[in-house]
Amino acid sequence: MSTDLFLAASARPADVPDDGHTVTHTGAARARAAETSVIETSATETDTAETGVAEPCAIDAGAADLGGYDSLLTDTSPVDTALTEMTVAEQYSDHVSLRDLIADRRVAAALSWLDDQAPHRIADELARMDAVHAGIAFRLLDKDRALEVFEELEPVDQQQILSGMRDQSFRELVEGMDPDDRARMLREAPATVVKKVLAGLSPRERRMTAALLGYSEGSAGHYMTPEVVALHRDLTVEQALGVVRAKGAHAETVYTLPVVDGGRRLTRVVEMRELVLSDPGTPLAELVVTAPVFARATDAAEKAARLMRETNLLNLPVVDSEDRLVGLLTIDDAVEVIEAADSEDVARQAGASPWAGHYMAAGVFQLARYRAMWLLLLLVAATLTVTVTDAFEVTLARAAHLALFIPLLIGAGGNAGAQAATSCVRALAVGEVRVSDLLKVIWRECRVGLVLGSMLAVVGMVIGAAFVGAQIAVVVGITLVIICGWAATIGGTMPLLAKKLRIDPAVISAPMVTTLVDATGLIIYFTTAKLVMGI
Repeated sequence: MSTDLFLAASARPADVPDDGHTVTHTGAARARAAETSVIETSATETDTAETGVAEPCAIDAGAADLGGYDSLLTDTSPVDTALTEMTVAEQYSDHVSLRDLIADRRVAAALSWLDDQAPHRIADELARMDAVHAGIAFRLLDKDRALEVFEELEPVDQQQILSGMRDQSFRELVEGMDPDDRARMLREAPATVVKKVLAGLSPRERRMTAALLGYSEGSAGHYMTPEVVALHRDLTVEQALGVVRAKGAHAETVYTLPVVDGGRRLTRVVEMRELVLSDPGTPLAELVVTAPVFARATDAAEKAARLMRETNLLNLPVVDSEDRLVGLLTIDDAVEVIEAADSEDVARQAGASPWAGHYMAAGVFQLARYRAMWLLLLLVAATLTVTVTDAFEVTLARAAHLALFIPLLIGAGGNAGAQAATSCVRALAVGEVRVSDLLKVIWRECRVGLVLGSMLAVVGMVIGAAFVGAQIAVVVGITLVIICGWAATIGGTMPLLAKKLRIDPAVISAPMVTTLVDATGLIIYFTTAKLVMGI
């Protein structure tokens, strides 16, 4: 039997209320579990009739067949029913995951868990599970909740769910998605999946999805929703509310209402609150007199999202090159854009490549692959330190005690450089620093580094005097001041130079700055020692 039998979304019985209580949901749980069992049986009989051999079911492959649930799903008497409901309520709690319930073949408890959880919580659990267990759990959701949960998943997890669905369920699910969510999923999907999805969509949904796919990845047009209620500027408040009532059901949001002219060019923006609180006869042109804030479809989505944060907007109009309205960037998509950008920056600053999907679902070798390349590059770069040490071998031979402070000095310099690099990358990301501020940043970070180095020098000289004497302690103190000033300058400058060269500033990661400062710090240390000690 194919896995699509467990992944197709089933409908909740209409007579079962959804009040969020475990006992009430038990009836729905039994109904869906029984339906699952019937589908299994009928599918197995069909397979047997066609092939002569009963194909093993997908749940057996995942060690979670439904056969072990009969005792939980059979109605016997009111007393037994009450005991069963109490058992189901006790079988799951916050510390028991959905995967554990599926793996332990507790269908009724899993159904109750699903009924009581918000869509984002269910999506997080599905993302943590392997394909088989995630498919089984998704199959237990009713049709409406299945769509809500599906839209909460990352594209890579959505593809995992879709890969096992039969055609009818596949079409129903993707047809119900918002166009922008559908386009992002297809952007990362194989060509065969894209073709299958587009072929199964209605003409209206296919047209909107194809338009979004035409925008480059990472652009505002790629993330916007084209389902917008636009109001003509000549309408009155009463007429505008009539348009919202007529078209609002097909829009993703009606809180922000762009106002356009006859050529669909954006002229102003009206909030729903303004319409509701205004006199019905008031023309829209009198409600807003300031120029609207907007983004172009070709602008970077991260730039548009941060503009929304700066202007405290719930939705941002998106226009084309001729200022014609093409969509809205909604706050939920803006938050996802900023989160994805921040996640990528954090990964690169830590010396790793960003990956898609949930951390807990990623395999050991997958994570190692994303980190290995950077570690190899840093290992090669670290040979500079070996080369510098070899070049000053004579100096070390004359003053062997200098070697004692090498870890202290390169550690302090590396940390100072990493702090400056991280601060600068973050300032660039949020728009607090521009490339034109390069000289200001150099002067600022140099002074910060010198102040930090002076503070560390006092401690370093005390340590040096206690262990090896005053002369080397002076060398250590002077070196700390110079190294920290140099490291902070390098750490603050490199991200800006990368930005100027159109390289992602996050690539100038803290480990890379640290490696560079290690090598140059040793040159500073040994040169200072030769000048102070005369060796």
